[in-house]
Amino acid sequence: MKFKVIGAGLAGVEAAWQIANAGFQVDLYEMKGIKRTPAHKTDLFAELVCSNSLKASRIDSAAGLLKEEMFMLGSLTVPVARECAVPAGGALAVDRDIFSKNITDRIKAHKNINMVNRVVSNIDCSDDTITIVATGPLTDGELAENIKSLVGEYLSFYDAAAPIVTAESIDMSKAFAASRYNRGGENDYINCPFTKDEYENFINELVNAQGAIVHDFDVYEGCMPIEKLAKRGLDAPRFGPMKPVGLVDPRTNHRPWACVQLRRENAKGSMFNLVGFQTNLKFGEQKRVFQMIPGLENAEFVRYGVMHRNSFLNSPKLLNSDFSLREKDNVFFAGQITGVEGYMESAGSGILAGINAVRKARGQESFVPENLTMLGALSEYISDESVKNFQPMGANFGVLPPIEPKIKDKKERYMALSERALNSLKASMEKL
Repeated sequence: MKFKVIGAGLAGVEAAWQIANAGFQVDLYEMKGIKRTPAHKTDLFAELVCSNSLKASRIDSAAGLLKEEMFMLGSLTVPVARECAVPAGGALAVDRDIFSKNITDRIKAHKNINMVNRVVSNIDCSDDTITIVATGPLTDGELAENIKSLVGEYLSFYDAAAPIVTAESIDMSKAFAASRYNRGGENDYINCPFTKDEYENFINELVNAQGAIVHDFDVYEGCMPIEKLAKRGLDAPRFGPMKPVGLVDPRTNHRPWACVQLRRENAKGSMFNLVGFQTNLKFGEQKRVFQMIPGLENAEFVRYGVMHRNSFLNSPKLLNSDFSLREKDNVFFAGQITGVEGYMESAGSGILAGINAVRKARGQESFVPENLTMLGALSEYISDESVKNFQPMGANFGVLPPIEPKIKDKKERYMALSERALNSLKASMEKL
């Protein structure tokens, strides 16, 4: 049996890693070096194209639980991320260049992984081959058409990336360093506080700024452009990414009316991204409007926000919970193209696709963790035929079955859900 993995993003490297560590040779196809998507800037594998944060690291958080489950299953990306982490409060954020380089080096050094630098236009569906398609949400061209001809159903949405500014261009006489509720190091985040008048003037300019021209589209809620959110109502950003809760301006000793947080982008702390400020504004408008943010009047933008097209399968109608096609179960899909939303969610789907590709080759039953686990619950969601209006889903405790009797304290409830999940995964792994 031959193994092919198409795409060396987060999902693809995890899938190839699982197959190779099981003792099989696997061909990993990557088009970088020949062609890049509009979102990619380097030829490295597992490139982080939007935020450099992999979300919360605490076990009693949905994102932290997901990463721990992945680690238990032999993840490549989780231990590498922990090795090249940068300070980010309670989150696991990485120096994106070091992270991708380390992943690339380990993949290229593995004796069972054969790198193939090629633009793939057709999926190999032959009976003697197991193929995992992990081409990401920007899949286009001939391969996209081939996927459409194979599965018949595609959905599309648009995603947005936030701008990045240099640390030295931030006016610290107006901004201040602090994490919400003093969690983590005080230099993990830089905060730009607004008065009420400053906020209202900013929102007025934001909603009237000129956006880049794109076709009509639906945007996934978790990637809502800041200007589109602002058009929902004056206070919408103030209860979203510009919320001031957990912060005290040391100049006034009071909570600001609103606040923009900047998160460290790299290990050196020389760049910061505007948290939650995904945008579709024209570059000139971004500079004009975002320099109204207190402390960013002279900000130097090293990257402006961009919009890019994302595509994903109508997975509930197409995929099994092990990420294989119902109509062609030697073809698997993994990553955001399946409708899991987020870096680690994509990588986690790659782990399960890789594990199950091996199990299929060995004639074994599929391995899908119970829905008590975060990975199992996400697998259940993307393959649930009762889901009618399918949209991407990231890790959250809402996808897990509730604990009965209900635990009123949220922190205790989340910890109980996490402990139950990890015990369930351990028991499932022992049965293999």
